[in-house]
Amino acid sequence: MEQDVETPAIIRPPKLPKQAREDLPQHLAEMEREKRIQRYVQKDGKCNVHHGNVRETYRYLTDIFTTLVDLKWRFNLFIFVLVYTVTWLFFGLMWWLIAYLRGDLDHQADNQWTPCVNNLNGFVSAFLFSIETETTIGYGYRVITDQCPEGIVLLLVQSVLGSIVNAFMVGCMFVKISQPKKRAETLVFSNNAVISMRDGRLCLMFRVGDLRNSHIVEASIRAKLIKSKQTKEGEFIPLNQTDINVGYNTGDDRLFLVSPLIICHEIDEHSPFWDISQAHLAKSDVEIVVILEGMVEATGMTCQARSSYVGGEIKWGYRFTPVLTLEDGFYEVDYNSFHCIYETNTPSCSARELSELQGRARLPLTWSLASKLSQQGLEETRDPAESPADPPEDKGPSERPEDKGQSERNGDISKMESESKV
Repeated sequence: MEQDVETPAIIRPPKLPKQAREDLPQHLAEMEREKRIQRYVQKDGKCNVHHGNVRETYRYLTDIFTTLVDLKWRFNLFIFVLVYTVTWLFFGLMWWLIAYLRGDLDHQADNQWTPCVNNLNGFVSAFLFSIETETTIGYGYRVITDQCPEGIVLLLVQSVLGSIVNAFMVGCMFVKISQPKKRAETLVFSNNAVISMRDGRLCLMFRVGDLRNSHIVEASIRAKLIKSKQTKEGEFIPLNQTDINVGYNTGDDRLFLVSPLIICHEIDEHSPFWDISQAHLAKSDVEIVVILEGMVEATGMTCQARSSYVGGEIKWGYRFTPVLTLEDGFYEVDYNSFHCIYETNTPSCSARELSELQGRARLPLTWSLASKLSQQGLEETRDPAESPADPPEDKGPSERPEDKGQSERNGDISKMESESKV
């Protein structure tokens, strides 16, 4: 007896046309390219620039101290241990060589023999004596005698060179430890920059704050616009840097960074954003680099914190949420709202177009009436021969031509005034 067996339905995806299949990888590649943003400065302040094909590497050795300080910690510690070990081994070998050439190693049991260094019976003991001499430990078991002038000279040389090595390596480690780079970790920038209206003008704003109770002394802020450009002569300038005025003329760039501050750049005719609208900003490949500098209050060393905002991180039509509130006897900063923004009514046109619109809005009250009056005056002073002759009309005895013209002008003026008010 035959039974019906249900076969699972196989759903096949629709077959795309050949042209669509060929364009799909390109479309995905374009989307992936849009997602991948090439920054000049990372959000954490690191510069995304690598130096290649540097042939004059000897320049790094001329400034060996800065080279050692700039190395990573693992390499720095390795060089620190290596330098001390090499110097101890070298001078240990020199002490053993003096003892070997003088014959001190062959007269260990001779009490009448005066060695260069007492109780030095091999390379290991010479190495230990080298460590004691350079580090000025002085246990007292191995002691140099006055019958060894070459040993006295070597002792002087090792003491001087040991002091130089100590000063160099300890100084390098001290500078490495006390670098103010970690202080910049507590200087924070908002995740986004915003563009909105402030006092009737479009303004670009971002927020900075200091998480520590110890303040940054003489703090100052500056900003740069990073964008490639092409000159009128056809020269291409990659990653051109343009200054963004954040209050240099008024002194607003010098900060008293006790609580988070909103840094404002007014978009005027001197601003690089003068012709940029909301639609243009979404398509433009721009990057804003912000730099905060100041001295650390505890150490007096200069600290610098950096961050950047690309086009997708500049929000048009937003403002920052307030974070400062007045409590009982003090002000409290809510850092949970430090990066929060909210939407506000902002024109989507550029600052140039907004300025032109505001200028046109003021014209009808002052300009239109005067222009119409001057135009009417020109028509009245025109030559009568140019105007067509009108047939004469009978005028009553009580109405004179001068009175009629005067009344017509008064009526036109009142009519134009009413039009300007509307």
